[in-house]
Amino acid sequence: MTSQAIKNKVEDAISDHAIIVFSKSHCPYCNSTKKTFKEFNQEIHVVELDQCEDGAEQQAYLKTKTGQGTVPNIFIHKTHIGGNSDLQQLKEKGELRNLFR
Repeated sequence: MTSQAIKNKVEDAISDHAIIVFSKSHCPYCNSTKKTFKEFNQEIHVVELDQCEDGAEQQAYLKTKTGQGTVPNIFIHKTHIGGNSDLQQLKEKGELRNLFR
């Protein structure tokens, strides 16, 4: 896939889903993120990068887009939230629920 095709794929996924998590299936931080969204009864779209043929390319594009090369890489309503520690910080401050609206 070309770099433009990867960009389009990632950007379309971000646009198409209210909450999207770019994840890896074996990652404990990713599992914590998924659990947090479940606690808030939020449906999320998960892209398991380690199970995608072009997962490394998607992750490289996300690093270019966000400056974050790690997973989970979380977007809520097209806004980059960051990783699991950022999500947990929003939860602890009581600010996470407001982002779902």
